[in-house]
Amino acid sequence: MVSMRRKDREESEAFALAVLRDCEYAVLATVNEDSTPYCIPVSPVLWENTVYFHCALEGQKLENLQNRPDVCLTCVGKTQLCPQKFTTAYESAVAYGRAQLVEDEQEKRFALRILCEKYAKDNLENAEAAISRSLARTGIVKITLARVTGKANRLS
Repeated sequence: MVSMRRKDREESEAFALAVLRDCEYAVLATVNEDSTPYCIPVSPVLWENTVYFHCALEGQKLENLQNRPDVCLTCVGKTQLCPQKFTTAYESAVAYGRAQLVEDEQEKRFALRILCEKYAKDNLENAEAAISRSLARTGIVKITLARVTGKANRLS
């Protein structure tokens, strides 16, 4: 692994996990069969050392994960444009891990519940019914984290 160039902006693993936990979306990087890169936004939820996201049951992302399960997930937290200083204040996290499609129904339900808790907390009373309706046509991918790094530009 390449080390971070701007050591003054490097943050702790705990910071990086907090950015990952709180981010609205992240960009998942995979590799196509012809070795070209493929990136796509996902809505992640962090549970212990695992990231879950929902998806369709077919498509380029899943083909890539079946062929090459090693992935990178990039999250951006709070940002603030600072044109007077020609910079941006930001916080970010980069997570590396191994992805797989969840096959176990109980784990899929669990992942969908925690996704609902993060993204639909004002509608949790309808979550179980929505999960039951969509379970058969919804894919869940889990990424077992191997490494997470954090970075921030805090303006003085």
